[in-house]
Amino acid sequence: MDKILDRHTLKQVLEGLRAQGKRVAFTNGCFDILHVGHIRYLREAKKTADILVLALNSDRSVRSIKGERRPIVPEEERADVMAALEMVDYVTVFDEDTPGELIAFLEPDVLIKGGDWSAETVVGRDVIKRRGGKIVIVPLTEGVSTTNVIGKVLDVYGAGKK
Repeated sequence: MDKILDRHTLKQVLEGLRAQGKRVAFTNGCFDILHVGHIRYLREAKKTADILVLALNSDRSVRSIKGERRPIVPEEERADVMAALEMVDYVTVFDEDTPGELIAFLEPDVLIKGGDWSAETVVGRDVIKRRGGKIVIVPLTEGVSTTNVIGKVLDVYGAGKK
């Protein structure tokens, strides 16, 4: 089974799963360099529903959000890594700066975001509320982020260091 699907194929798959009584959770992000914070976050996200959809920001979208030096890892590779995780059921790549359009299209039952968001500021909350779904905020792992990982690598292996 291919876990990486375009949004239209994914919508069809999700409709079939919902017909079987399955609940669908949705989360999104850049997931540029996978770290323990991502793993802990995704484990908690998976507990919220039967199916976990991970929407991955495209390279263009990551550059728009994080700046021209990101992503470090190209979207095809990031998608493969995320699809390899047992708690992730499906991966789809989106090119928009926010997942709002994709959330409206897929209509998940649960929307999961990290603790750097509040339920009132989560993109797509209106779609979820209208459908009677729920928003879950998962606490972040303190001191762990892709930016911090990149900083540590540069501290140890930065320019001129061997």
